[in-house]
Amino acid sequence: MNGKIDKDLLTHLINEVNSMVTEEIKIMEVCGTHTQMIAKLGLKTLLSSKIKLLSGPGCPVCVTEEKYIDRAIEILNKYDVTLATFGDLIKVRGSKVSLQEEKSRGKDVRIVYSPLDLIDMAEKNRGKQIVFLGVGFETTAPIIALAIKTAYDRGIDNLYFLTSIKLMSPVLHYIMKEANSQIHGLICPGHVATVKGSDYFKFINREYLIPAAVCGFEAIDIVGGIYYLVKQITQKRENAFQNLYKRCVSSQGNINANMLLDEVFDILDGEWRGIGNIEKSSLQINKKYARFDALNLFVVENQDVKVSMNCECKDILLGKKTPEECKLFMMGCNPRSPQGPCMVSTEGACAIAHRYGGGSIE
Repeated sequence: MNGKIDKDLLTHLINEVNSMVTEEIKIMEVCGTHTQMIAKLGLKTLLSSKIKLLSGPGCPVCVTEEKYIDRAIEILNKYDVTLATFGDLIKVRGSKVSLQEEKSRGKDVRIVYSPLDLIDMAEKNRGKQIVFLGVGFETTAPIIALAIKTAYDRGIDNLYFLTSIKLMSPVLHYIMKEANSQIHGLICPGHVATVKGSDYFKFINREYLIPAAVCGFEAIDIVGGIYYLVKQITQKRENAFQNLYKRCVSSQGNINANMLLDEVFDILDGEWRGIGNIEKSSLQINKKYARFDALNLFVVENQDVKVSMNCECKDILLGKKTPEECKLFMMGCNPRSPQGPCMVSTEGACAIAHRYGGGSIE
């Protein structure tokens, strides 16, 4: 499909969507890549003002709790370790400081692009203890599980994992059960569905009677998904769930990846930044692989911390507000001086809104 045809089709779909809407519709997307494409296309300005696109808790860095960052920093300060992590995470503050600030003070904090890089790092530095901060959702969980299993199979004894891996379906249940939740339709994350399968998200329509669609990440995927959802909402169809990303997502997902998750992790309760505890929303290293769990080797305090955020990241993560509705957005909160996690991560809703502004379908 060339660019002209693509643009014509997108414009046609957007016009069709706008013609169907007569009252306010709230549609949530829960993937940072979807949020980024929506902003890049400028869809919020191209669609009817009656359509409100909301970003959910799909940015892994944004929902990583302060206590987790505090524990990582405590390990870094109390023990002679190399601490490795993904890039965005080092900028997120715990209750007091960030890993980036510790790195600037000379601490050994390194950025890796894949957990599998740790295997090579550990084998080449046998005299050094390495701790990997593993965060993410079902999308990144299999590669973290593979790194743990590989370390186990190779008998590596100087590599440890401090994990904060979240599950998408429990937090969506949490949002839908909110008394004032007014989400009318949901764009399901194609990345998570690639691993878990489209059936993983059928509960949205089955239990909460709102339409949902698994979408890919091209412009036509996003606009097509919005078109599908708005059509179901305006025609008041109750049985409305579609996998619109069949070129990558099967109904059952990646069977091998899910077997790996079952082998390495248990499902336990999890803490979400700004949201709190959500039942059975976290993947944690199980008994077989417990010797790789950093918390079983390094002694850290488990103090609860209360962080006062002046920004409204919590409401943004729960789809109650847009970044532009936060009183600090562009008024003291920006990527150079972020006040909350949604402005820190490149996948955060506020950082994306700041980067793209109005956007353009061009």
